[in-house]
Amino acid sequence: MTTVSVHIAAGQVMPTATKPFKALPHGAEVERRTAEGGEGRIRLLVFTSLYPNAAQPRHGVFVEERLRHLVDSRRVAATVVAPVPWFPFRSPMFGGYSTFAAVPESEERYGIRILHPRYPVIPKLGMNIAPFLMYRALLPVLRKLRTAGTDFDLIDAHYFYPDGVAAARLGAALGRPVVVTARGTDVTWIPRYGRCRRQIQRAAESAAAIVTVSQALKDTLAALGVNPGKITVLRNGVDLERFGLRDRTAIRARLGLQGSVWLTVGNLIELKGVDIAIEALARMPDNTLLIAGVGPEEHKLRRLVERLGLVARVRFLGAVPQAELCSYYNAADALVLASSREGMPNVVLEAMACGTPVVATPVGGVPELITAAEGGELMRERSPEALVRAWTTLQERRPDRVATRRFAERLGWQSVIEAQCALYARVHSARAAGAGMGSVP
Repeated sequence: MTTVSVHIAAGQVMPTATKPFKALPHGAEVERRTAEGGEGRIRLLVFTSLYPNAAQPRHGVFVEERLRHLVDSRRVAATVVAPVPWFPFRSPMFGGYSTFAAVPESEERYGIRILHPRYPVIPKLGMNIAPFLMYRALLPVLRKLRTAGTDFDLIDAHYFYPDGVAAARLGAALGRPVVVTARGTDVTWIPRYGRCRRQIQRAAESAAAIVTVSQALKDTLAALGVNPGKITVLRNGVDLERFGLRDRTAIRARLGLQGSVWLTVGNLIELKGVDIAIEALARMPDNTLLIAGVGPEEHKLRRLVERLGLVARVRFLGAVPQAELCSYYNAADALVLASSREGMPNVVLEAMACGTPVVATPVGGVPELITAAEGGELMRERSPEALVRAWTTLQERRPDRVATRRFAERLGWQSVIEAQCALYARVHSARAAGAGMGSVP
């Protein structure tokens, strides 16, 4: 593809039944009215390329989960702008790019309006200029959105690069404060590239507030020179109703499972370490491994399973709908997560909420979740041997599934949503008080 154009359909901007914009009261009054869900309900423009859509139902589901609980609290109203790269062809011969063409221009999920405007991506050259291209394509969209009657009080951006960098530019252009949430590789990996790092640093400086989903990510941002006083740690939560203890015996009988069962959940990409779980399985002759997910490593992993003679003990489940994951968590004896890097993985929270302990590498925010014996066991290193040792230790302890569930209950969404809404209220109050785009104490 040698030329790139920007396609923004007029139908992507649709008015909603919102009241005309009017400034809110200052200070504690803003927080009080926001908490009551009345006149002071803060209007968010959620800006992220990591959001589920009809063509990619699992893409960025962790962002949707947080937003869904925020909206359910009735303290915020939200419109989502989830841009996708422009691509003209839906044919599978174009690989992953064809999926972008299948994403609808707008849709609704859980009662939340989602727009999917297009922005240009230039292969090989696109990484350094992606935030600028995203900003140029999205500024007219947001202006039309406001003109059509859907205004917003602040921009809530997720993933620092390119989304957060573009959002910082958009906020400056539109006179709206920006909150950026860092979620993992956006601050642990991408800053290795100098131009990207500098753009992240500038965006962090201009943001009204920054959220990280783990203390480890806060420390990483601080090491990049970002003011730690500007950063709030708000971990992910888990839906304790969706994920819970079920009839394990009946589920295992229905799935035809016997003996010890390991489960991996996630995209089949190198950094998730599913190959490590497969190689560890070869050392455990009585175990079964369930692999939930799809991705570019699948063919390589299937060949590894065949080479190691594990076809009878490994099941590739494909993309498992969110509603069905609870059954697989309950069926498993351990969730295995051998990642090389992580932010704050939802799968760890979901497994523990189902009473299933976790065996994981101590990366990112994982050690902040597995803080008790009931939660699982951390591997000493990222290797098949270390996984087997951690599993053996876990088996010796055999944590009670009810105790694991009880441990997870303190990791629900309520406290997270309380803190998130308080942060939004402080940002909005600072703007209403004329504090501009500076940091929020």
